[in-house]
Amino acid sequence: MNRVVDASTRRRLLRRGVQLEYATLIWNVGEATVVLVAAALAHSVALTGFGLDSVLEIFASLVVIWQLKGGRPKRERRALRMIGAAFFGIAAFVLTESTRTLLVRAHPHTSVLGMISLAATAAEMILLGVWKGRIGKQLDHRVLKTEARVTLTDGYLASSILLGLALNAAFAWWWADPLAALVIVVYGVKEGREAWRHHA
Repeated sequence: MNRVVDASTRRRLLRRGVQLEYATLIWNVGEATVVLVAAALAHSVALTGFGLDSVLEIFASLVVIWQLKGGRPKRERRALRMIGAAFFGIAAFVLTESTRTLLVRAHPHTSVLGMISLAATAAEMILLGVWKGRIGKQLDHRVLKTEARVTLTDGYLASSILLGLALNAAFAWWWADPLAALVIVVYGVKEGREAWRHHA
């Protein structure tokens, strides 16, 4: 059962939630730029998919900031439908590229830049997700609690992609990159369905 908070505490927690969303937003802007550059240099479908997911996370953070500052429910539902559609689009793109990479046996290059970025992102997103989840629980704020889970998942996703890149770098397992990218497909379809079903 959630503890009821007074008005002053609620305002403080809402400010903290907004601050954490801004931190997530700023991180994802820089991280998406680095990862997409690394993806282009390494010809990595896994990095490309994760970079696109980071762009989507930027949009999601903007939606949550708007909601925490008092957005109207009707506009929230419309925005979340757009997020759901974007998840489906990313999943379709990554699935197509992963399949093509496996069929033509395209070998991605090792990306040290990509691996460093993913390691930092995994740590940062998991930490931010835990903090946002705690505040969301204290406020009993459904949108913030949901977005906290998305942030945590982003951290776990970065860890999964990092594993694929590391296997390719260490053992020349070129197929580990497109297989790791398929994690993004599963994640994208799941999150897209959730967003579309609950906010249609």
